[in-house]
Amino acid sequence: MAEAAAFATNGTLRPLLVGFGRAFGGALVFSLPMLMTMEMWQLGFTVERWRLLILMLVSVPLLVFLSRYCGFEKTRHWAEDVRDAFIALGIGLLSSSVVLTLLAILEPGMPPSEIVGKIAMQTVPAALGALLGRSQLGRDGHVGEQEETYGGELLVMAVGALFLGLNVAPTEEMLLISLKMTALHCLLLVPISMLIMHAFVYAAAFKGGTEIGPETPWWSAFLRFTVVGYLVALAVSAYVLWTFGRFDGLEVAKALRIVVVLAFPAAVGAAAARLIL
Repeated sequence: MAEAAAFATNGTLRPLLVGFGRAFGGALVFSLPMLMTMEMWQLGFTVERWRLLILMLVSVPLLVFLSRYCGFEKTRHWAEDVRDAFIALGIGLLSSSVVLTLLAILEPGMPPSEIVGKIAMQTVPAALGALLGRSQLGRDGHVGEQEETYGGELLVMAVGALFLGLNVAPTEEMLLISLKMTALHCLLLVPISMLIMHAFVYAAAFKGGTEIGPETPWWSAFLRFTVVGYLVALAVSAYVLWTFGRFDGLEVAKALRIVVVLAFPAAVGAAAARLIL
């Protein structure tokens, strides 16, 4: 009996506990900036619940892919990745609930709708952090073991853009910067964002990612990864801003301007994700 207990602790239970510990650590590391941001608390109260539901639904396939790429454990079937994606969502929900309660953001007597909204706003970034925690905080991750594909690398970019976009999109500074910028500023910001992304593309190639051989013309990598990756960052930025209701009441020109502003950090997140993951 003692031998069985020892095996459960050392052979099965301990790796499981370590994995969950890393997941909770990742959820905290990656979500604390948002958990302690006032705008996120306010949006949890004001954003329509159906938009939050769509955000949760959109996050599921990204979490499944991320589980396949660098999740809690080596998986053999997509069903296991789906399971791990929902485990990550559960960890994100639990960690967000605990931290918001400890910080007195969730209080007794608060309407249930407000409680659900505030937790839901934090669950997706915390879930992303939970899955990333294994690869970034652990030493036994399986990053790089999956066969790399062009579509897979674009999804990695989308995850990086979504994560960084969720960090900064709720802040009032995004709207303030977009209002201060002129059309010339926007026109300059777009190529600068792509140049920064292109630097990451080559860094990822040197690290061992998608190879850019000497026979490959520079414009091929620029078009396939930098330009397309920037378009991914723009699309993710527009979606995040729509989710948070940032387009409500804005003219088209101002809406485009704020998308370009958010696409700057989102593009950096997208490119960095290729390098890190």
